[in-house]
Amino acid sequence: MKALQKDPINLIVIGVGGQGNVVTSSIICEALLRDGYIITFGQSYPAQQRGGSVINYIRISREYQASPIIPRGRADVIVGMEPVEALRMLREYGNPDVHTMVNPRSIHSMDIALTKTGYPSLDELMETIEALSAKTWVIKATEIAREMGTPIVANVILVGALFGTGLLPLGRDRIESILEERFPAALDTNLKAFDKGVEEAGLIKSRE
Repeated sequence: MKALQKDPINLIVIGVGGQGNVVTSSIICEALLRDGYIITFGQSYPAQQRGGSVINYIRISREYQASPIIPRGRADVIVGMEPVEALRMLREYGNPDVHTMVNPRSIHSMDIALTKTGYPSLDELMETIEALSAKTWVIKATEIAREMGTPIVANVILVGALFGTGLLPLGRDRIESILEERFPAALDTNLKAFDKGVEEAGLIKSRE
């Protein structure tokens, strides 16, 4: 079990219902649990129907069971499967040291549809997200998944990218075994998706 830079590490995975963020979170949690970390998982979904926001709180510790909800302003890593949702989390849970990963695929959530609020410019969104983060990883997971011919693996691409950043103590062998258990009929596709994410994170590092 690797040492943690801080204890607990506070991770938020946020997206719109139907994007697969629950699967993303469960893969991450299971991998960390198998490596011996103490994981606390909490979830909030203001609009349960497909198309509403889904927030997953993951707290990672070596020592103790943390409370399930991350205190405001205390996120260490935010994974946004949709940019507006990522910005919402940054405004509530961000701080000068937070790292943010964003899939720049715009989806008009139920909140925006019901309030008739205009969707902001993607360029403006990304500029604001970057300004509020210590570092931002822009992973075009939806676009990469479509190029692979399997849009449904966008969430696995994000898991691979998160592994590739080194922000969390994720073990590759653990993740691969979980993918094999969960997706035996599509293991090759999911492993390729995972590796695409790792590669994309590496490309971002190389451009720094």
